[in-house]
Amino acid sequence: MEPCRGSDSGSNPDSGAPFLISFDQRGFSAQGKKCKLECKLFPQPNHSGLSDLVLLFTHEDLSGYLTLRAAGLTSKTVTWLKKSAELLWDATRGAVSVTTMLHLRGHVLAKYQDTDAKRKVLQFARAFLSYMSKISFDQRYASFDLFLQIPRSVKEQKCVTDRIVTKEDVENLLTAIKHAYRSGGIEAYHCLNYEAMVLFGAFTGQRPLATIARLTVGQLREATKMDKPVVDVLPWQDKIRMQHYCPLHPQVVEAILPVLDGRQDDALAFDQLSFQQWLRYHEVRLLKSNVRIVMSDLRKFAEQYGDVIQWDQSNRAYIMTHGVSGIDWKHYKHPLPEHVYDVYMQYWKDVRCVL
Repeated sequence: MEPCRGSDSGSNPDSGAPFLISFDQRGFSAQGKKCKLECKLFPQPNHSGLSDLVLLFTHEDLSGYLTLRAAGLTSKTVTWLKKSAELLWDATRGAVSVTTMLHLRGHVLAKYQDTDAKRKVLQFARAFLSYMSKISFDQRYASFDLFLQIPRSVKEQKCVTDRIVTKEDVENLLTAIKHAYRSGGIEAYHCLNYEAMVLFGAFTGQRPLATIARLTVGQLREATKMDKPVVDVLPWQDKIRMQHYCPLHPQVVEAILPVLDGRQDDALAFDQLSFQQWLRYHEVRLLKSNVRIVMSDLRKFAEQYGDVIQWDQSNRAYIMTHGVSGIDWKHYKHPLPEHVYDVYMQYWKDVRCVL
């Protein structure tokens, strides 16, 4: 009996169609052999690789992305974005290629010593390439991300920070401020303001730029009127946008009251930038580390001295808004101001800096 020769005889291995040639047989035909030989002897050059590719963008493209990216961000963050855009344009002049990307990467790595600064600029450039790949419907832009990777480095392992801030360091700073006033280096207003700022930063551990520099006279004046004084730090006055209560130690209240006298409620309470410049040009050094003291060392003092007096970890984390990203803080904990003050004073009430 002969096999069926229906319409699917070509797909039936048992159809027995003599006119069909298998795939392997076709590969060994004379024409196929000739084609394979020519491909081996004369390989065709490939000009479609990244090394020969140049993609263009305009200054308007970069400005448009910068505007989109900067919407709703703080002025400090926008400043970094503008600097990153400027470096990107200076290195590329609107041309995306292997050469320009390597030039940008090398310039950034040589210009900045701080790892965070390098990361900010290179990540901005990588994000811009992703943006161009989407608005131009050309995914080749994103391929150059390969040449903007931050180099891996072996991280230095440390058990503790090398900046050790003691109570004596805070007192030395207060003494230096008083000495500057007596010698005519600063006037009485700045002397009182600097002393209040040092005590506030040391006893509360608030961040210098994100919080201390943004507190208003009205906020502190309202806090000093309370039986249990706490400052209601607003979300825009905190680095992680966490509204929280900041208790005021009795010595801090004593130092703050003269600073508030006769001033408008909407005025900034502390001259943080002025004090930062004063520290830069005065040799007030940490006793243990022998390095010049800076504003952020006051926050370190609160953290380190908190270990000495065994400051409650939950109360400390809440006041300093440090390590509060867990679920318990987001969905469960919400301490009341009087409770924040009571727990805080259990540990700090006997601490006092000698002026």
